[in-house]
Amino acid sequence: MSIKQRLLAGSALTAIALLAAGCASDGAAEPAASEPASSSTSAATAADVAPGSRVAVSLEGEVAVLDAATLQIIETFPTEDFTRVNAVGDGRNVFVTTSEGFQVLDTAEPALTDTLFPADAAGHVVRHAGKTVLFSDGWGETTILDTDALIESNGALPEIQQYEAPDAHHGVSIVLSDGTLVTSVGTTDSRSGAIALEPHDDHYHELTSSNECPAIHGEGTAAGEVAIFGCENGALMFKDGEFIKLSAPDEFGRMGNAYVSEESPIAIGDYKNDPDYEGYLLNNIAVIDTEAETYDVVNLGDVEFTWRGAGRGPDGLFYMLATDGSIHEFDPATSEFTGEVFPVIGEWEGPDDWQTPHPGMITVGDIAYVVDVENQRLVSVDLTTGEIITEGEELSSFPNEVAVNL
Repeated sequence: MSIKQRLLAGSALTAIALLAAGCASDGAAEPAASEPASSSTSAATAADVAPGSRVAVSLEGEVAVLDAATLQIIETFPTEDFTRVNAVGDGRNVFVTTSEGFQVLDTAEPALTDTLFPADAAGHVVRHAGKTVLFSDGWGETTILDTDALIESNGALPEIQQYEAPDAHHGVSIVLSDGTLVTSVGTTDSRSGAIALEPHDDHYHELTSSNECPAIHGEGTAAGEVAIFGCENGALMFKDGEFIKLSAPDEFGRMGNAYVSEESPIAIGDYKNDPDYEGYLLNNIAVIDTEAETYDVVNLGDVEFTWRGAGRGPDGLFYMLATDGSIHEFDPATSEFTGEVFPVIGEWEGPDDWQTPHPGMITVGDIAYVVDVENQRLVSVDLTTGEIITEGEELSSFPNEVAVNL
């Protein structure tokens, strides 16, 4: 499996050369182009901002940059009707996912730059061990860049590496600290598992694989660099160089997202055991102990949340924004609620479609940023005290996704 290592430039913006996908063939690496063609013209001169000081919010036809402390609007930029936002991980930039690919939003300028990583059906963004990894579902293509590459290139398209899966699929990839690429395996019709690949000169060498993760989705990395993927019947771990399947207690037990802390060996997964349920509210979670290699399901009683309203916080605790409008605190070590409940917004109902704006939350250290759809604003909460820090100003439309310039 060959590796492409290159600078995106010139015609590469409209016609990326794809990688040879056959496991038996090793292709030559393409030399780097001499001049990057697309950049933010003022990225190099804009003042830097502190990591965590800016918030990007996707709105209807816009993306807004807010001051994280005041939650006031700094600037808005027109974009497509529905976009997603993900931190690059360099303390400055955010990827805005559009129909063309991953577009760079410079939160320091701020500016929605013309720097674009082309992708068909741009999907997951994963940050780990100094690498930021993008996945194109339509091409089955993994794009790998140094997390600080956009800073070092002054906003220009930097050198990247790419791997193309044998078949396009809705997938996800991660690069571990030793360079191992762990990526999903599937087709446009189904997904079956994952493969671990070792980079060697101009090609990838297969280390191991697993076909025991139907409908593989999502990724998280727990303590000890254990990578966890959700399956339709449990979870798949990549640990100490091998895949380990953890089975759900139900015949259908879908885990779609992993909520992790890299300081904790315990991962939390959202959990659904009714294949006919068409809603998005959840009231079960999977508790995965990566050291003991156990997978348990905990019923949350009256607490219901969506995958967009959960995250890890202080001391590795797990937080959920429930339909009662409060943040509930859960201790993964004991598999029990702590009893701490932080009221934030009004009661709400689950969405009809996952893209529909609905209350959600992201956690950044000790702070939670809550999407208050009813009042078209964000609210920040101190997770150590439960106190509301700031109630933001009204936005132009219902806020959807949120990312902080980590």
